[in-house]
This record gives sequence, C-alpha cells and structure tokens, in this order.
Amino acid sequence: MAAYRWKNFHEDEDRPEKPRRYGVTEMRGPHYNLLNQNFLQDIFESMGQFVDGLKFCGGSHSLMPKSFVKEVIDMAHQHDVYVSTGDWAEHLRGKGPSAFKEYIEECKQLGFDAVELNVGTLEVPEETLLRFVRMIKSCGLKAKPQFSVKFNESDLPGRDRAFGAYVFPRPRSSEFVEDVDLLIRMAERCLEVGADVIMIEEEDVCNNVDSVRADIIAKIIGRLGIERTMFEASNPRTSEWFIKHYGPNVNLFVDHSNVMNLECLRGRNLGKNHSSVLDSSYVLF
Repeated sequence: MAAYRWKNFHEDEDRPEKPRRYGVTEMRGPHYNLLNQNFLQDIFESMGQFVDGLKFCGGSHSLMPKSFVKEVIDMAHQHDVYVSTGDWAEHLRGKGPSAFKEYIEECKQLGFDAVELNVGTLEVPEETLLRFVRMIKSCGLKAKPQFSVKFNESDLPGRDRAFGAYVFPRPRSSEFVEDVDLLIRMAERCLEVGADVIMIEEEDVCNNVDSVRADIIAKIIGRLGIERTMFEASNPRTSEWFIKHYGPNVNLFVDHSNVMNLECLRGRNLGKNHSSVLDSSYVLF
C-alpha cells in the first residue's frame, strides 16, 4: 500500500527536496519572540521538511551565550536547515579593517552557514560591499546582501562624473529616495562576485498586501531571476500574493508561525479565482 501523503503538488509544480535552490522558506529565528531550544526542536520535528533556513534576526546571536547559539545551530543542521546571521555587521564600522574578517571567522566557528549584509545600515561604499561579499565567500560561507528599495540620498551616484572618477564623501542626508535600478545594478554586481542570494526587505515593497509594489517585484525578479532573490513576507497575506503570482518556486523569508501556512500555499494551484486557504478555520499549534 502506498504511503499516505497529506498534500500533493501538481505535475507542473514539482517541489524539490532539500537542499533547494528555489522554493526556499527561510524562517525568522530569535528576535521578536524568544524561541527556546524546545520550541525550535518542536518546529523542526513537526515542520523541518518545510524549513530550509533559520535566521538570527537583528543581531540577536550577539546577545546570547556562544554555547547556546552553537547548540541551536547544531540542532538546525540535524534537520538539514541552514543558519544565517541577521543584519548585525553594521556594528563593526569604526572598529578597524580586521574587525569584519574576525566577525566572519567567528561566525564560521559557531557553525553559521550564511552571513547577511544589510546594505542600507552598513553605509559603506559599493566597492567595500563587494569586498565584504568576497571575504565571506573566501571563508566558505554564503553571502546574502539585503537591499531596501530606498537609498539615502547621499549614496546615490552622481550623474555628471566620469566612470571611475574619485568622489568626495558627501554628508549623510535625512532624505531617502526610491531607486530600483540602483538596487538591481548593485545586486547584479554582488552576484557577479559570488553572492548566493539577494534578500529584498519588505518595507515600501510588500509589507502590506493592499499596497504591494508589483511593478518593483516584477522588475527585480525579471532582472535577477527567481532563484537568486528572496523576499521578506512577514504578513501571511503577502506570502499568498507571492505564491499566486509567482508560483511555489519563489523564495520567501517568513515568521515561524507562517511556515505551515506557506507550505499549504505552495502545494495548491492558486488561480485567479482561488479561495484563500487563509480564510479557513484552522489552528497552527
């Protein structure tokens, strides 16, 4: 008798086994919620096959004992879940040229698989960002630059200078300007030097399903490819929007409470007139 499977994918929506290059679900780890080891163990044992990655958001790993961080990472690895740092590297600014290298080496010693670089908070020149990506890759880790669709006005490149010309540092501005083309160009350069995936922040793009910037998302995916981009989707309705418009192969970063919802969405054929699985009455744990 064939083993019972509680969900099936359509033939044209094949879901690969882990490790996956697309259809990746990265789960938010300790940050907004305190996730102890028992809670994480429950998640991995019940839904581990649907979780590809675990991210320590907001530098939360820097506040925890190294022994605890390593235990959590080891637990994740037992379930074939990669572990990523959050956007904490900006705290290394002003600590000397060797500080970032030491940070990467310590991440590797603890067992992290990926190091995330928040381009918006790092506030470093583009060439320095590319050097950081190369350093991460040279240590055998995955590099994950994270981009926002808005840039500090002082970071926007001048239009009236020759390529390669020296640019005098400009004072930091309080104004932020939307520039999708700059995001894509910088992301492409990061990928060229070895970045594994480009993370897109949800702010001003998809933090609310009623105001999703479909034009921006389409342009990013069209230029960078669906396999090399990952979108933050903390709102379950936003996850549903992505699956409906881009299918189960889109890579999403979600809260731990949305993992099962997302996997149910990945396993359905969401046509234009589909009935939302999120309208159903069911309780997740």
